[in-house]
Amino acid sequence: MAWKKKADDSAYRTLKRDIAAGSIGNLYIFHGEEVYLRDYYLGKMKETLLTGGLDDFNFHILQGKDCTVRKIQEMVDAMPMMSERTLVVVSDYDIYKGDGEAMTALISDLPDYVCLVFLYDVIPYKADNRMKLAKLVKEKGQIVDFARQDQGDLTDWIARRFRALGHDISTGDAQYLIFLCGDLMTGLISEIGKIGAYAKEKRVTRQDIDAVATPQLDAVVFQLTDAIAAGNFDRAFSVLGDLLHMQEAPIKLLAVLGRQIRQLYTARLAIEGGKGSKWLMELWGMRMSYQAEKLMQSARKFSLDWCRRAVIRCEETDLAMKSTGADGGELLTGLLLELSVKKAS
Repeated sequence: MAWKKKADDSAYRTLKRDIAAGSIGNLYIFHGEEVYLRDYYLGKMKETLLTGGLDDFNFHILQGKDCTVRKIQEMVDAMPMMSERTLVVVSDYDIYKGDGEAMTALISDLPDYVCLVFLYDVIPYKADNRMKLAKLVKEKGQIVDFARQDQGDLTDWIARRFRALGHDISTGDAQYLIFLCGDLMTGLISEIGKIGAYAKEKRVTRQDIDAVATPQLDAVVFQLTDAIAAGNFDRAFSVLGDLLHMQEAPIKLLAVLGRQIRQLYTARLAIEGGKGSKWLMELWGMRMSYQAEKLMQSARKFSLDWCRRAVIRCEETDLAMKSTGADGGELLTGLLLELSVKKAS
């Protein structure tokens, strides 16, 4: 798997500066996975731009499915009332489809008072660089990618959110929370709220996190392989039983387990080759060093032969699930039993 380069965040940083300075521009494209950040800064733009208490008159929202260039033009042309600016937000409208000439004319002549935001949520933003419009958008506006945050920024944000709730958290436990619940702020914000309400002491502990946080599937499967590594086979089968009881599809569980086993295999190869967690991060496109370090720790408990055989058996089980009609849960249980027996021997 190729190394994923860090997303260009220059437009994101420019947006933050412009909001702080009160110098918001006329045209923005908002896209990216981090919905929490997108909505947060859109809210900040609204606070900054819409003054005078007549937000209903100066804030216009259009949905892409019901939208046309003509409707956008009407909103753009609406003069502000008791305010210097208007804010027009157009959700999930592909500006590169439809009447390209009309859209080009609209963007070429935006009034100074308007801030036009095209927000991509359900549909992806894909610039058609063959069109003159794509060049015009870059010239006239900012294309802001609200990408997943890196480990350092996300850890600092988690600490700030807990402080706002009257708690603090160690860096290690903040990283554990990311590993357990994922690295999207949109999902983490609700988990932080639950943990903050549950924690009795000022310092949030790992026990507090485990008590109320809802782990993502990858983290649960990691618990399963960790149990095998520790020789705690009862725990491994208990985790699998819980997942099946929650009606997780066996083929989905096998896909996650197979990926986990392949990562363990490459981590074991890294150890054999004298490479560190950074090599593993680059190979798998990981952005969180905590995840890579946990994989390296776990891989030290498995032999290279076990890892190689486990990868093969996961692929064989996947084929059996898709081609034999056998019960997926039974195949998955049999695979786990075989992996546990091989580890114990």
